[in-house]
Amino acid sequence: MKILDIRDCTIGLDGDMRNALIGFSDHTVSLVAIISDQKRNGKPVVGYGFNSIGRFGQSGILRERLIPRLLSIKTDELLCSDGSGLNPEAVASTTMLNEKPGGHGDRAGAVAALELAAWDLNAKLADEPAYQTISKYFKLNTTDNSTETYAAGGYYYPSDNETKFVDELKGYLESGHHSVKIKVGGISLSEDLQRIEEALAVIGSGKRLAVDANGRFDLEKANQFAEAIDIYRLRWFEEPGNPLDFELNRQLTLHFPIHIATGENLFSLSDFRNLIRYGGMRPNSDIFQMDPGLSYGLTEYQNMLKELESAGFKRQQCYPHGGHLINLHVAIGLGLGGCESYPAVFQPIGGYSPQTQLQNGRLTPSDAPGFGLEQKENLYPLLKSLSGLI
Repeated sequence: MKILDIRDCTIGLDGDMRNALIGFSDHTVSLVAIISDQKRNGKPVVGYGFNSIGRFGQSGILRERLIPRLLSIKTDELLCSDGSGLNPEAVASTTMLNEKPGGHGDRAGAVAALELAAWDLNAKLADEPAYQTISKYFKLNTTDNSTETYAAGGYYYPSDNETKFVDELKGYLESGHHSVKIKVGGISLSEDLQRIEEALAVIGSGKRLAVDANGRFDLEKANQFAEAIDIYRLRWFEEPGNPLDFELNRQLTLHFPIHIATGENLFSLSDFRNLIRYGGMRPNSDIFQMDPGLSYGLTEYQNMLKELESAGFKRQQCYPHGGHLINLHVAIGLGLGGCESYPAVFQPIGGYSPQTQLQNGRLTPSDAPGFGLEQKENLYPLLKSLSGLI
């Protein structure tokens, strides 16, 4: 197999809303395509990947550093041992040639986009869904073809009102979701508590409602908020403070029984290791939300899972951030606890294809080869434009 070309483009997201700290109207994503010389149905096989949701595109990093490194060496050096496809670890390590350790920011997402495209390509070459390719590669005996999910919504919208918020949550339940996550920290405590009670009136149980502060609080306000919501017995309290403030996280786990969820803004194995060492995370309790698309890809993510399990935690405590098809396949292929879902936001990347089935709070992807990104009707034209080959 040979790589004929690697391309990228930056696409905008449908995100006219905000969380406690930021708005999403100008957020972008880097979409990449690895074009191979292999053909199916007379057309070259193309692997697609992107750097996930909630940050910005990285075209400069991709075009000036990472893509030229991959194209400058022989494809043979990037192949797996049997030559049947790309070695994702080799792809990731090659993109990092001459890069200093540390500084895990946008670079981590740029590497991830390329590494994930290699997984998509490999699954298409094997003519199987990506979750099967992932499970086989890591020698896991994952037999399930579905995973638990929760609907991530409840943002602060420009025209926010009680009816819109309640109708949104009702829509998630009617579509088949059992659990929902809403944003907090962007308005007063009393107003947030009112939103929580409105959500509970729709959902019916605190065990089915999580709240996400997106790193808004300092320790004093995080404690105040945790104390105020203790009576609701919610599913989890997500990113109460800065994601790198491990002491704040530790203090909350020491003093409050509520499950703490964090990790989506940790972009490397080193950062994750520090969370395990110093963040007070509790086995069989707290939730890890690292996102392969923001943290160097699936190879790095698997190393995080090894670290997690060696420290006495279970991979079922992992629910990757992102709410898109790639992380759906990751959650199933690696046997994780579940994944996030963005039913109504962050299009065309967020959410799932019409062929994806949602029943009783569980998602089942289609049997399309790869991640099935081509089945997303609003994403397909962008894939076609980028590769020029679909």
